[in-house]
Formats: sequence, C-alpha cells, structure tokens
Amino acid sequence: MIQLGEIQTLQIVKKVDFGVYLGETAEMGTQTGAQAQDKVLLPKKQVPEDAEIGGEIEVFVYRDSKDRLIATTNRPLLTLHEVGRLKVAEVGKIGAFLDWGLEKDLLLPFKEQTRRVSVGEEWLVAVYIDKSDRLCATMNVYPYLKNNSSYLKDAHVTGTVYEISENFGAFVAVDDQYSGLIPKREIYGEIRVGDTVRARVAGVKPDGKLDLSLREKAYLQMAEDGERLLAIIDSFDGVLPFSDKASPEVIRRETQMSKNEFKRAVGGLLKAGKITITEKAIRRV
Repeated sequence: MIQLGEIQTLQIVKKVDFGVYLGETAEMGTQTGAQAQDKVLLPKKQVPEDAEIGGEIEVFVYRDSKDRLIATTNRPLLTLHEVGRLKVAEVGKIGAFLDWGLEKDLLLPFKEQTRRVSVGEEWLVAVYIDKSDRLCATMNVYPYLKNNSSYLKDAHVTGTVYEISENFGAFVAVDDQYSGLIPKREIYGEIRVGDTVRARVAGVKPDGKLDLSLREKAYLQMAEDGERLLAIIDSFDGVLPFSDKASPEVIRRETQMSKNEFKRAVGGLLKAGKITITEKAIRRV
C-alpha cells in the first residue's frame, strides 16, 4: 500500500500526458474502482526522461493543495513521525504554515501549538496524520521522541524545551530527539517553550527517559552559587537585606536558589571570609 508521509520506492504503472502513475506493482495499472486508489501521480516535471512502465522511482507521498495524494522526487525536511526544526513561513486563520522543503507548506494547527508562533521563527515539531488523513505538524513532540540515548547519569546535555507543565516541570527534547524532563523542583528562573537549555542528567529511568537538572552536583554547584551570590550582594550595594533565615519564597525570588542551596553558598562564603552575616542581612567583606 502507498504510505502517506513516507519516502518509498514505487513502480511506474501508467504514463499520461501530465506525468506517470505509480503503484506497488505493474498490475495496478489495469485496476479500477477502489483498487485504483493505490496509484499516485508523479507530475511530468519530475518524471525522469528515461522513465518506462515497470521502472521504479523513489518518491515522497503527500497531499497537494486540493488534498489529493501526489508524489514528489523532492525530499522533505521531515517525514512522518520524525522530529526536527522547521521555519514558520506564514500564519493563517487555522494555524501556521511551515517550510519543509516542498511546494505546499506543512500546517501547524493552533491546537497543536504549545506556544504561539510567528513568521521567521524556527520551532521543534513532529509530523503526524490528522483525523482528515492529512499531514500536519505538532509542537507536542513527546510521543515521537526516542528513549534509547547513550547518556548516563551526570552527563551534560543540550535540549529544547517543548512543553511546560505546572505539575511536572519542563519537558525537554535532548539533542532534539530524546525524551527528558526537568522536574518542577529543579526549575530556577524563567523557562519558556522554545528555550535551549544546558542540563545535567540527574538520572536515567528504567524506560530510558532522562531526568534532568539545571544545576551541578552539590559540591560543584556550591562554588558557582557562591560567586553568583556575591554578584547579587554587590547589586544591593554590598548588603543583602535578608539572611539565610529568610523564607524559601524570598530566597528563590531573589537568588533563584532553594533555601538549602542558598545556605550552602552562604556557608562557603562565610568560611572563605568573603561575607559577614547578621540576623537580618548579609554584608560583603
């Protein structure tokens, strides 16, 4: 059967003035009725000069502007169920249209956008078949990501944030192809859909999905947090108007650290003689 959205090798079963019809076998050229739907047109401008009935051509099958199946020898940037970045060519009434290397752009419906997109932007998407049997794009790439990365615990990775969940955290496509999650407790500062993040693999689940952290292991992170805390103190003219006894909410808002991380950083700076601490403030020495 001819596969929508995939690159496949088909046989020339019929020649016409405006191109050739392709099918799985030469016998399809004599079929009629429902069976004739197993043929697809390759327009004349893409037919090789030496094409003959019975010959084979590698093509991609999609739908034209009138929703008819059509073949092309051009290669799209993404095929069915593949994940990758595509540029927004246009935004219309039903969604955005993405340039994927073919004459007809790929529709990204509004309901498949995890964040509104604009012309010229590049977004991570996957290709799927909608209920009307048309190829479309979705920014919810979770079902199409792989779980077989070679990354181990404490490896450093780069990925694209494709969804934010208030309950779970930030979903990340590591290397734009592997499934990862930054748990809510590990998120510091603002993260938005489309952001590229550098993270540490905090763990690998039994199913191969990656748990990620934006922070280093505690003993490594403490030094980095200490330097950042000194910069924050400097921004307050050398006196931070709260101490490690402040509420976790205040500490997170002002420093993007948890209370434990903040206390570790304060302890390291205090031990190094770089700060003094009182009941209500921290002063740089």
